[in-house]
Amino acid sequence: MVGQPLQSAASFNQIFTPPLKFTVVSVEEIIANDYRMDASFYGTEGRLVRRDLEKCKWDTVNLKDFVRDTFYLNRFRRIYVDKGKGIPFILPSQITELYPRAVKFISAATDTDIESTRVKKGHVLLTCSGTIGVASYVSRALHNQSLSHDVIRIEAGEYSGYVYAYLKSKTGRLLVETNNYGSVVSHIEPEHLNNIPIPDPPSVLKQEIHNLIESSFNLRDESNELMDEAQTLLKDALQLPGIEKLHAQANQFDNKAGVLNYSVPSDRLDYRLDASYHVPVVQLIEQCLHKNAKEVTSIGDTRISRSVILPGRFKKVYIREEHGVPFFGGKSIYELDPGSKKYLSLVHHADRIKTQLILRENMTLITRSGTVGKVAIVPEHWESWTANEHIIRVVPAHDDIAGYMYAWLSSDYACPLITRFTYGAVIDEIDGKQVSQIAIPLLEDADVQKTINDKVLKANSKRVEAWDLEQQALNILDEKVVSAQ
Repeated sequence: MVGQPLQSAASFNQIFTPPLKFTVVSVEEIIANDYRMDASFYGTEGRLVRRDLEKCKWDTVNLKDFVRDTFYLNRFRRIYVDKGKGIPFILPSQITELYPRAVKFISAATDTDIESTRVKKGHVLLTCSGTIGVASYVSRALHNQSLSHDVIRIEAGEYSGYVYAYLKSKTGRLLVETNNYGSVVSHIEPEHLNNIPIPDPPSVLKQEIHNLIESSFNLRDESNELMDEAQTLLKDALQLPGIEKLHAQANQFDNKAGVLNYSVPSDRLDYRLDASYHVPVVQLIEQCLHKNAKEVTSIGDTRISRSVILPGRFKKVYIREEHGVPFFGGKSIYELDPGSKKYLSLVHHADRIKTQLILRENMTLITRSGTVGKVAIVPEHWESWTANEHIIRVVPAHDDIAGYMYAWLSSDYACPLITRFTYGAVIDEIDGKQVSQIAIPLLEDADVQKTINDKVLKANSKRVEAWDLEQQALNILDEKVVSAQ
């Protein structure tokens, strides 16, 4: 093709992928944007979405006319304190998690109105800096939790579920990510949202979408409650004291030495000379397990798992959605619908997908690098999706142990048993062999163990139902609202 000029964008697309994107920008728009001439500044997607909304059969109004209020907090300096000494503080990156639990705690002495930081049931949340435009909905899991000023609160009124679904949809996300001219933004203010167009269909459609979203989040809350019940049964069966109490009891340091220290007998070194492997709380947890469990075995026991899979590193080939398989990383495993999905080429990675990367229902996933020890159970709707090599897969021996294994590995007591294996001077790592060595107790009362297992699996099935309902809401929004002409 050298020397033969392309006649159109279409012929360009026949040769190159991804396809050429182009738009027409007026002189007035360039002047209004300080004479920016770089094409990346003028996004095409936002323009196309606004053009399509003009064809919508329903009236389109501005978001400010559809909701009661859109606001965020004034910035304030946070004073972080240890867990148990402050107010739980949910980070913007956590608002889409199935069961957000605070990892940061702020002091009551922080110079702000703490009550104003709390969100209420029915609020729609939107991240406004960093990764902008990520939407969430406040149900029981987030109700009354304190959040930062980096999250915009939207009081949407009676159709809050509809507003959430719209902002969650591809259309809403693109409109948030681009300003009125289509230029991509890295930070948004509440006033930027005011003029975002939103279709105003008949009440029956808005109510239908709202009800589906409400039901979806109610199922997530019910799932979380079942998970909590399973954890309580496990703790009671093993007669485990609170994890904070165990950490306090494990404070075996000699204050006279001037540095944190503890002694380890040579027969317990396991060829590990890093102090973090021998943290005293691990020994206390193991003592409790041996005292109150019927048996303490390991994850690698064939009664517990069929295999522990650690995928190898590889160069990834991403492709369009219709030709690939969803692919996500450890950052997203706490979410119902892992965000920022990429699509892995089935042609280039077929063998690796089949043997290492593919996910199966009720697998337990454990992050192995970076943030070590995040644990999730694979719901049915992730079946045949893929996750990256930074996640270890534990394939349960059978469904009668799958839920129990997850309940244990996701508990506060298993966390130190996982993270003790961490190695690496710069990036923390664990491997599949070490995961196989993690201790897991089997209970004296087989009926209690079965109840724990069944509660976890029931909770996991509720998450699938929740996902199905949200997808129904998004499909109705797309087909009967946004695309209706």
